[in-house]
Amino acid sequence: MNKKVAVALSGGVDSSVTALLLKQQGYDVCGVTFTNNCTPDSAEILANAKSVAEKIGIPFYSLDVSEKFNEYVVKYFENSYIQGETPNPCIMCNKHIKWGALFDYAIEDLKCDCIATGHYAHIKDCQGMYKLYPASDEHKDQLYFLFLLNQKQLSRTLFPLAKYKKSEIREIAEKNNLPSKSSKESQDICFIKYPMTTKKYLNNLFTPRKGKFIEESSGKVLGSHEGFWQYTIGQRKGIGLAAPEALYVCGINADTNAVYVGYKDRLYSNNLTVKNMNWSYPQSNTSFEALIKIRYNMPAVLARVEQQADLTEIKFLNPVSAIAKGQACVLYDIKDGHLLGGAFID
Repeated sequence: MNKKVAVALSGGVDSSVTALLLKQQGYDVCGVTFTNNCTPDSAEILANAKSVAEKIGIPFYSLDVSEKFNEYVVKYFENSYIQGETPNPCIMCNKHIKWGALFDYAIEDLKCDCIATGHYAHIKDCQGMYKLYPASDEHKDQLYFLFLLNQKQLSRTLFPLAKYKKSEIREIAEKNNLPSKSSKESQDICFIKYPMTTKKYLNNLFTPRKGKFIEESSGKVLGSHEGFWQYTIGQRKGIGLAAPEALYVCGINADTNAVYVGYKDRLYSNNLTVKNMNWSYPQSNTSFEALIKIRYNMPAVLARVEQQADLTEIKFLNPVSAIAKGQACVLYDIKDGHLLGGAFID
């Protein structure tokens, strides 16, 4: 009997081609789309996904995850900002929704053998240990968003796009006339839809509150602002303060509503510490070198990793800019780039 696979269908080109490829490979494929009332275009996503499933000729199911999405993604996002942190809702959505509610529904209710998504990543079975490797498309490093997946989830997940370039995926969609062939790339925060912006969203959520801009090096008050949540570490534009050189946001104190600014050199740091590192698989070494990312869109940089009980210290070989509390610190193997693990920065 062929393996039964539930594809997480978003109606976009990546998940559509994922379903098509698996069906062509002989899998027993069905499509599952999660819906939630937190996303402005949820109905449109559902309709698009259903049309893709009909075109490919696979069963289609929808799963309402509104409550969980609001609790684990939206509230997490809002609470992170009010605490002066920089959130990454996609990582939490992967953990609690795609490999949480949808994974459980597919395996337990639909009796599927595994799930599949349109992520660009490569899972290898290394003698019973499942490891995540970069996909062929070097511009699509999606390992960063997958560091919270565990061995059980990896063992029952397929990433059919691992060997393809994005351009090839669009060609496949065009050749097979999939409804998603001309769809645009999905935006980072699905529950904040244009023309709404993150800043407008947060200003609607929180009451404006006078706070101080403070020079990080001297403690001098340079001006005022309407709420620390409007700023992120490393931000340069939109500060509105006159200075001989460009000023950057260097720190945020949510308790005092203070935003600390300074020149570019004040952004750099040689180390950081994280708690409760989530390892993709057990690590035998407590001190080793690895490649590190503290933001999705940055090049991985070399660092020494030191583990001490529930604390992990990252010592960069060269200073890195704009380390932000709440953002994900993700570790990759120095030899082949496979995912080692990650944690959220304290």
